[in-house]
Amino acid sequence: MKVKSDRQNTFILCCTFLIIVTNSCINQSKSNKENQIVQTKTDSKLLKYTTAVRSILEDSKGNIWFGSYNEGVCLLHNGEFQYFTTENGLSNNQVRSIYEDKNGIIWFECGRGLSTYDGKEITTYRERNYNAKNEWKLNESDLWFKGDETSGYNKLEGYAGVYQYDGQQLSYRTFPVTPKLGNEFPYPVSTPFVKSKNGSVWFGTYGAVIGYNGANFKILDKEYLGLNEQTGFLHIRSIMEDSKGNLWIGNNGSGVLKYDGEKAINFTEQQKLKKEDTKGNSLESVFSIGEDTSGNIWFGTVEFGAWRYDGNSVKNFTKEDGLESKHIWFIYKSKQGELWFGGADPSGVYRFNGNSFERKY
Repeated sequence: MKVKSDRQNTFILCCTFLIIVTNSCINQSKSNKENQIVQTKTDSKLLKYTTAVRSILEDSKGNIWFGSYNEGVCLLHNGEFQYFTTENGLSNNQVRSIYEDKNGIIWFECGRGLSTYDGKEITTYRERNYNAKNEWKLNESDLWFKGDETSGYNKLEGYAGVYQYDGQQLSYRTFPVTPKLGNEFPYPVSTPFVKSKNGSVWFGTYGAVIGYNGANFKILDKEYLGLNEQTGFLHIRSIMEDSKGNLWIGNNGSGVLKYDGEKAINFTEQQKLKKEDTKGNSLESVFSIGEDTSGNIWFGTVEFGAWRYDGNSVKNFTKEDGLESKHIWFIYKSKQGELWFGGADPSGVYRFNGNSFERKY
């Protein structure tokens, strides 16, 4: 009887041990799974793009759209990210600009072609009118887009120009510029268009800023600006009109120009922020410009993060200030008045909290 009792006790002890081990494994597995879910939730609050955030739009429904350098577009709706690429109807995975028209349709200006979102799906927009290339006119709700090619112009466009969408039709308009022999493609649109407070519209092209007021054109090219090999030629990557009516022009190489409607100055040179002056971080390769609610002007550069001009001096913000991205492709003012900085190296969207930068998306 004693032997049987000992066997029973041993059996009970083994079963108890197995139950404890099993429960421990289950709890550990549950804990790991919970940790994994928490980590997933944390990661889902940030964009997964790795190349760059190149464009941003808050639409009328409260959604936020993020265009990437070559990974498509992302919709942030009710705290959830949804990603779209050419497999979902985009004409190209590079999304340079995003707009909303008066009917609530979202437009994506891609590296090649255009796409739209009607609230249900993204489709490539293919309708074009080439029969009125010189019939320039302005409407209050116009949207303007670059040519269909990544660079240069296709056979139907034929010449430097821009697409105008008036709410009903997309028509190609030709710029009144004459390329020089040997430099036939200096005027592809390289920036989002800017609507001026006086009703004019401005287009940034690689070789000139072109303005149209409904009757006349203003061409700010290298001849008008007095640029040469010594000063550096135009390679325009951004334009912005500030609250005082000044037009700021960001160049990749020759720095920032400021045009007040009568004359232009080289702001980078004026502030002594060329490489030869600083021997370090410079304000020469500028890809984005924005203005905050206090009237400060911000510049996004290729290598040296963001710069802020407060009307008196210029301050540089980099990784040491929380701005992980050194290449700032885009500066966007949110509906709440925040400036969002879309960057690369690494990719992400940042905001300035008054003292330093923090990752927002």
